[in-house]
Amino acid sequence: MTRRRQDLNVCGVTAAIAVIDGKWKTALLWLLEPGPRRPAELRRQLPGLSEKVLTQALREMETDGLVRREVYDVLPPKTEYSLTDFGRDLSEALAPLSDWGHRRLANLAGPATEPAPAP
Repeated sequence: MTRRRQDLNVCGVTAAIAVIDGKWKTALLWLLEPGPRRPAELRRQLPGLSEKVLTQALREMETDGLVRREVYDVLPPKTEYSLTDFGRDLSEALAPLSDWGHRRLANLAGPATEPAPAP
């Protein structure tokens, strides 16, 4: 696997976004927060995610130091992924952004409509 090159002369936000780019990485971070998960479990929780794309995303996240891959020497083979301390730091840093996103969605939905009073 080739290492993706990172320009060192960019702002910190751009550098952070570079490791979570793509459709699935933030969802994978969220799913790995509670603890280790097997790849099949991650796929079940993310409908539409192919095995190929899952493997690619997890390998990139491993290369970037966000996840740890542990292979157990058992039959049938067993592999688990978990967040590293660095990945956990990123997940915590993204929490305020997630809160902002939920507020934005609430604003887009408009004011909650109240039921009409009974006659």
